[in-house]
Amino acid sequence: MSSYGTLIFFCGKMGAGKSTLSASIARERGAVLLSEDDWLATLFPGEINDFNDYISYSSRLKPLLRKHVEQILLAGTTVVLDFPGNTRKQRAWFKDIYSQQGIPHELYYVMADDEVCLSQLKQRQREQPERATFDTEEVFRMVTGYFEPPEESEGFNVEVVERAFT
Repeated sequence: MSSYGTLIFFCGKMGAGKSTLSASIARERGAVLLSEDDWLATLFPGEINDFNDYISYSSRLKPLLRKHVEQILLAGTTVVLDFPGNTRKQRAWFKDIYSQQGIPHELYYVMADDEVCLSQLKQRQREQPERATFDTEEVFRMVTGYFEPPEESEGFNVEVVERAFT
């Protein structure tokens, strides 16, 4: 039996509640929480103005974090990665972290209708006005066009979480 930590990561449309769930799981499990939004905002303040900027800066961040996350997991600490795993390519990055060493993993698929996501985005615009220009319905529709739900053939340990209006 290994004493590795567990890699926990998420899939779900923009505004589905992945960040809220990731923070909750990290608290419950006493895990290290790493948020892509926090890292990008800290390292590149004011530089991410559209989706192409996000893609560019995110792709620069991931190689830096990959080995770091693996070392934390190998040391026995669970890591919750609040980074999107919304396409097969994005999920392959997570698989690259855990598969070579046989590190346990959990993929939470946060399922939510577009209406729920858009409502959450409107709330986030009010609570985090610095994100209001990015968290729009137009960006949601564009990003959702690339969304790929996880498939059994990808080989992930998937936990489905369904979100609805509350």
